Amino acid sequence: MTAATPAPAVTVIALIGQMADRLDAAGLSFFDGYGQGTTNAFDEAAWLVLWRLGLALDDLEAVETMPVSPADQALVDRLMDQRIGSRKPAAYLTNEAWLMGVPFYVDERVIIPRSLIAELLDSGSIDDWLDEATHRLLDLCTGNGSLAVLAALTYPEVVVDAADISPDALTVARINVDRHQLASRITLIESDGLTACSGAYDLILCNPPYVNAASMAALPAEFRAEPALALAGNMHGGSDGMDFIRSLFLTIAAQMNENAVLVLEIGNERANFERAFPRLEPFWFETSAGRDQVLLLTREQLA
Repeated sequence: MTAATPAPAVTVIALIGQMADRLDAAGLSFFDGYGQGTTNAFDEAAWLVLWRLGLALDDLEAVETMPVSPADQALVDRLMDQRIGSRKPAAYLTNEAWLMGVPFYVDERVIIPRSLIAELLDSGSIDDWLDEATHRLLDLCTGNGSLAVLAALTYPEVVVDAADISPDALTVARINVDRHQLASRITLIESDGLTACSGAYDLILCNPPYVNAASMAALPAEFRAEPALALAGNMHGGSDGMDFIRSLFLTIAAQMNENAVLVLEIGNERANFERAFPRLEPFWFETSAGRDQVLLLTREQLA
């Protein structure tokens, strides 16, 4: 009797393909114009498979032909079951997200870091508005602290206040500040807007809650898993997403040095911003999402 030929081993790349097919068939949401880490089923499957197998996330080519044991395949299957069944973003399953190549801890207490302001820090696009006197920086609505960390890494001479209304978010931010050994330069502040902040600041970065009411109602499950407090710009009864920004503009000039600037992210809300503040003429930065999502205003304009 001839022995049965063993089944060929399942490789990493084959397993990723199988898992990508599962994610596609489940109708999950990936980018959808908001951004939670990946933009398609294959990239998300690769991320989750490599993470579950304990392999480097940035070098698939080096391991794509590596065989995967049945036991490890079962671990990957369970992770995919969790992603599909819960509709939680992948970053909540791995407790890690990357922004500009820098890793950050995340969980359900914070939104997944994806601010376009990170691109501007990385590219030096803000630098023309700074000078040798730039020393105090505020990251308002800091969430998990990623922008505060990136700013401190980008500008080694600055000190950073990182403020958020959510004590839970600040607990996560503390993990990231300590992880990147920046506790001596980043101060975490529990603050409703600017109320507990002590300017004057030379640069204020702010990625606030700005999603309008109609967009909030249409968000897919992956985004509804994130804290609404960090997304919805309608907490004071409005519908255009500008509630937080209206409040901010009432007092922000008093927290800014004479030559200070505000870098503000508003996502897809430029039309609502311009209707709410028709007299302002901000500078709009070019980003990977276009030239209508991040703006700059000077203290003079805000006064």
